[in-house]
Order: sequence, then C-alpha cells, then structure tokens
Amino acid sequence: MHALTFYQRFGKHLFDLFIVVFATLVLSPFMLLIALMIKVFDPGPIIFKQKRVGRGGSVFDFYKFRSMPVNTGDLPSDKVGQVQLTWIGKFIRRTNLDELPQLFNVLKGDMSIVGPRPPIPSQTELTELRRDNGALHCRPGLTGLAQVSSFDGMSVPEKAAFDGKYADSVSFWGDASIILRTFVYLLKPPPVY
Repeated sequence: MHALTFYQRFGKHLFDLFIVVFATLVLSPFMLLIALMIKVFDPGPIIFKQKRVGRGGSVFDFYKFRSMPVNTGDLPSDKVGQVQLTWIGKFIRRTNLDELPQLFNVLKGDMSIVGPRPPIPSQTELTELRRDNGALHCRPGLTGLAQVSSFDGMSVPEKAAFDGKYADSVSFWGDASIILRTFVYLLKPPPVY
C-alpha cells in the first residue's frame, strides 16, 4: 500500500466534518419534519439501524430514516424493491432523504462523505473483493464512485472494481467531483419499483 497523502491522513476528515456541520445546520428543519411524519403516519422507530461493514471489516450501526414497515429484515440495497415501503418511505427513498441520518455516522467517524458504500455483513463477496483491492482500508461513504457510475444493476465484482479504483486515487478533487456528480445523479428521474 502506498504512503498516505496529507489529504488522506488529515484533510479528508476535516472536509467531512465541515460538510456535516454545514449540512446539519441547513437540513435540520427537513430532518425534523421527516421524523415527525414517520412517527405520526407510521408509528414505530423513526431511525432504522442496521449493522454494516466499515473500515478494516469492523461492524458499526448504520442509520437511515425508516422507510420500510417495522420488523423488516436486513436486505442489501439492490433487494429493496422486494419490500413494501410505507407511503412516507416511498417519498424519502425516492428523494434519498432517508440517507440524511448517516450524517451522524460521519460525525461519529464510522463513515466519510465519499467512499465505498457500506455493505451488510452477509454481503461477504463484496467485502472480500474490497479486502483484496484495498477498498476496505477506506471509511465507507454516503456516496461513492460506484454510486455515480451507474450503480444500479452492477454486478458485485463491478462495484468492487470501482471501490478499488477509488481507494487507489483518494484526493480532494476526486471527492469534490464525486459529490458534484452525486447531485447530478439525484436530479435524475427516480427509478420505478
């Protein structure tokens, strides 16, 4: 493994903290409104917690606004179309607002703004491919190179290859580019389930 750059060692975490503080201040009214709507219209937990695989293979609690009925089991993101979403869940999933609580994962240091998306522990093939290509050394991200490169429909080896490519070239400009490409991706029409 090559020597870490200043950005990889220190700057990336500072960049993450800056974005999280700014985004939390701006988005907190929307987050409170979403939490209220979930609680009023579909009683149960507001936050969906799930075990995910993080940096180095460690497991952490991953947060999302709950979009599925209470007691829905663990599913990888490509299987979510098989689950009936709540009406508010359809909206927050379509607009990716369900991902906002992951800002707290970034604040805790479990995640980064940009990095490979964290798999659930049962996605062992993806985890092992990332271990082999060095991507498991990265903190998982809210968005990543695979997500802005036609993630939907990708095979596991294709996802892992994008994650390895990212891990080999982590930089401020690369992260800024992925964040901008994420906004473009979010403006696309939502998928039909």
